[in-house]
Amino acid sequence: MHSLKRSIAAAAVVLLSAGACGDGAASQGRGGGGDAADRSIRIAYQAFPSGDLIVKNQGLLEKALPDYEITWTKFDSGASINTAFVAGSVDIAAIGSSPVARGLSAPLNIPYQVAFVLDVAGDNEALVARNDSGITDVAGLRGKKVATSFASTSHYSLLAALHQAGLKESDLTIVDLEPQDIQAAWTRGDLDAAYTWLPTLDALKKDGTVLITSRELATAGKPTLDLGVVSTAFIEAHPEAVDAWRKAEAQALDLIASDPGAAAQAVGAELNISPEDTRHQLSQGVFLKPADLATPEWLGTEGAPGKLADNLVAAAQFLHDQKKIDAVPDLATVQRSIYVKGLPGVLA
Repeated sequence: MHSLKRSIAAAAVVLLSAGACGDGAASQGRGGGGDAADRSIRIAYQAFPSGDLIVKNQGLLEKALPDYEITWTKFDSGASINTAFVAGSVDIAAIGSSPVARGLSAPLNIPYQVAFVLDVAGDNEALVARNDSGITDVAGLRGKKVATSFASTSHYSLLAALHQAGLKESDLTIVDLEPQDIQAAWTRGDLDAAYTWLPTLDALKKDGTVLITSRELATAGKPTLDLGVVSTAFIEAHPEAVDAWRKAEAQALDLIASDPGAAAQAVGAELNISPEDTRHQLSQGVFLKPADLATPEWLGTEGAPGKLADNLVAAAQFLHDQKKIDAVPDLATVQRSIYVKGLPGVLA
């Protein structure tokens, strides 16, 4: 629970500094976007290479919804985004599948729904060991100091990698750091290894060696994804705005597939890195075609939930086995948390 308290405190600082909460009465009044008369959208984004950054950079949602006031707030991890949803301070967010599995489980039980798959983690998340650490495989982490961002997809993947290698958490020291803090600690020589994502990952690889990637763990049955989630209250109050957001995210996926150069230009501008570096980073992720989202493999359709729900339940079960959550939601509950209303038409 200590790490949860830290996450809540960190999220509070972010929200207050960004002006995302307003006063307490205003937050309660909105009910997480539930007031149909309130034509505003509060979006939480993260600085990793994805179509979500294209939507932001190109103003695709602003163009589609000119009558809405749209606010984008940067968050460093899924844990702080979950806290913002609990506070009723966010309507839509880009967040990893592991934090979503945690959010749909007790004790959080966050009333939000998965409405989009931004990407499937590939080589864009990985476990890296310092070249001077003497570590050559995951088993070599015994007795070492390893950083990751708690309650993130990288944390989930680190635990999965340790389990696969026959290690327990107590066999090493795991520290909770956000990506920028991981890079700073790495530079100081304070860490032996870290599991994190781009763009921080590329910085660590300059003097580190990749031990295992999320792509490899996915092949071994522990896939992770970056998802788009929307508060249930906002969906009920503004279904047309949710459709517009899904269309904008689909446009971004199409751009990544059809014009990688233009996609890299937009994402690079948001990450403040060169288009060349951005294009390389985008190539390490797995981006679906929009039409794929409505297939049985992913979100599915109304009356025919996709396998994404099974993936989230499996992630929750793993987190429960690791004593990270109190209980595992049943499959039917998670299936009801996948928003697919009108999805094939939206993506067409």
